[in-house]
Amino acid sequence: MVLTYSKMSALGMAAPDFALPATDGKTCTLASFREAPALTCTLASFREAPALLVVFTCNHCPYAQAVEDRLIAIGRDYAGRGLAVALINSNDAENYPEDSFPNMKRRAEARRYPFPYCYDESQAVARAYGAACTPDPFLFDAARRLVYRGRIDDNWQEPARVQRHELREAIEAVLAGRPAPGEQMASLGCNIKWKGGQTG
Repeated sequence: MVLTYSKMSALGMAAPDFALPATDGKTCTLASFREAPALTCTLASFREAPALLVVFTCNHCPYAQAVEDRLIAIGRDYAGRGLAVALINSNDAENYPEDSFPNMKRRAEARRYPFPYCYDESQAVARAYGAACTPDPFLFDAARRLVYRGRIDDNWQEPARVQRHELREAIEAVLAGRPAPGEQMASLGCNIKWKGGQTG
């Protein structure tokens, strides 16, 4: 495990498109968050969803595990308010079998994910977004421009001691039509496990 910080991609970046298999058996794309709910890859999708949260994560990373309940709560709390959520695992499953697609399916079912959990086997999507660690959240507005990238809150280890829920603050701002907070702190976690020992 190598402690890694988010690269903090440039705000205003357009959300790179993707077409990835999700654990629910559907294919998840950016466009799927703009279609009618019956055609989407997630129960929490909305036509022209005013906000989209993409989180790069995985099964085995202790940092990702530590915030998993918080992400599930965000997915459920904002499902009726216009936030679409997609989780993406880009790890090398050959060397980290706990992050394989079958194990992703088992985890999503066991934890009852309220959002799609997608597999980026080629790792091309992680590279397009500039993802570096797990978890690595990216929040986009209705125009699918990046408005927040950074940590979920100010205490990944002890949720009871969190004082600032920074990702939630950004989501609330976007849904209210306000700018996301200007001060954004990098997320941290395990490095994405690149194939062939490459770096992101």
